[in-house]
Amino acid sequence: MSKIQRAILSVTDKSGLVDFARKLAASGVELVSTGGTAKLLRDSGISVKDISELTGFPEMLDGRVKTLHPKVHGGILHRREDSAHRAAVAEHGIPAIDMVVVNLYAFEKTAAKPGVHFEELIENIDIGGPSMIRSAAKNFQDVAVVTSPSDYNAIAEEMARSGGALSRETKWRLAQKAFATTAAYDSAIASTLERVRLDGNFQLEAPSSFPQTLRLQFQKTMDLRYGENPHQKAAMYADATGTGVANAHQLQGKELSYNNIVDLQAAWDLAQEFDVPVCAIIKHTNPCGTATGKTLAEAYVRALECDPVSAFGGVIGVNRAIDAAAATEMAKLFLEVIAAPSFDAAAKEVFAPKKNLRLVEVPAGQQTWVLKNISGGMLVQDADLHKLAESDLKVVTQRAPTPEEKRALLFAWKVCKHVKSNAILYARDGQTVGVGAGQMSRVDSCKVGAMKAQLPLKGTVAASDAFFPFPDGVEEIARAGATAIIQPGGSVRDQEVIEAADRLGLAMIFTGIRHFRH
Repeated sequence: MSKIQRAILSVTDKSGLVDFARKLAASGVELVSTGGTAKLLRDSGISVKDISELTGFPEMLDGRVKTLHPKVHGGILHRREDSAHRAAVAEHGIPAIDMVVVNLYAFEKTAAKPGVHFEELIENIDIGGPSMIRSAAKNFQDVAVVTSPSDYNAIAEEMARSGGALSRETKWRLAQKAFATTAAYDSAIASTLERVRLDGNFQLEAPSSFPQTLRLQFQKTMDLRYGENPHQKAAMYADATGTGVANAHQLQGKELSYNNIVDLQAAWDLAQEFDVPVCAIIKHTNPCGTATGKTLAEAYVRALECDPVSAFGGVIGVNRAIDAAAATEMAKLFLEVIAAPSFDAAAKEVFAPKKNLRLVEVPAGQQTWVLKNISGGMLVQDADLHKLAESDLKVVTQRAPTPEEKRALLFAWKVCKHVKSNAILYARDGQTVGVGAGQMSRVDSCKVGAMKAQLPLKGTVAASDAFFPFPDGVEEIARAGATAIIQPGGSVRDQEVIEAADRLGLAMIFTGIRHFRH
């Protein structure tokens, strides 16, 4: 193993870089850097040579050309055991470069920005970075290529143990990771540019159609203890956007399980339906209690009232920072996971004694597509992000809902969307009362939802994720004590269903939108 004597550092993600550079310098490595990376190192008191000193050529074209130079790529690519290579670089005064520390422009994050301009998108296509990464990875036997801050500590420790060298095995592992990095980067660019409309404005369109080639690139963030069951292996992967559940930050508690994460996603999705403070309590991906409130503490207490038995061991999702008042209420019950945008210091203190409780901060982000594996392929669909507009609502019964009933119906509709089909949900304004989920017949869901109710059903409203195929579901809902129904409509027996509602004195609204969730 030969000692690493010279390294190029040029990174977009600068986390951990200063400490790593100090360790390299302490091992006697000469540091060469570009632009903002060089400034950061210099401002941190670390000696660094500008890339222009190495190449004898200035950075130019707004930074588009800085490392695309024979003194860079020759220094990386020449084979040290090849005498002709050594002679060639000596003749042209090209010094060896033994390590390349590069991560790329944040193209995917840029592409995910709402309203991003085409020019900004194009400027975030990295050229020099991938070129250096590929050169170093190709010549991995002589050059170490470092593409992720997560590798800094292990590399520094190995160099400290070995007198400044890295093993062939380590360099090979880093090269494999490097080629995967550039492959993912090119894939993200290709997939994004497929969405650019050439109408003179180069407009980046929302993905309204599906690509001919589905390119999926995710990085493993953790191995899980097991999958849905102990005999199944599992891992979690994240995209490069840095958003959503896959990129969440766990503050405390046991390791997340596969089922925890699935329920966490369900809780998070439901909480994002509301602008007012809301709490969703999830069990086996179904909401066993959801409520709004003036505060999160009030929302949680009201959500728990729906089904306190099922809530035991549940997963909570909220859409506000959790404060001490909410934490105090939640800490009274055994819960598996609490997902929130953030937790304030007082809330963390309340939860601290509950060592196994997982607290997870989820960065804002929304799914665009939903994917499902099938044998030999994949199903892809748009995420169900539909929001009801006033124009969607059609009163079909003789009696229109009262203002109070209408508020309750709109609340119930938002929650029902997140209940497994066949779904029936009983609710009052801002509070679920009974949930009938996943039954094979809709009338059974009506019965189960009423059976599960812990609060009085009289005066509630009901939401159905799909149309009623027969009047019996409406009759069961009326028998339970509900006074109004919201449903998509669209059955060949709609008229019979409407007549049953009229006969029973119910108000009914059609939405024209179905929310199956399988």
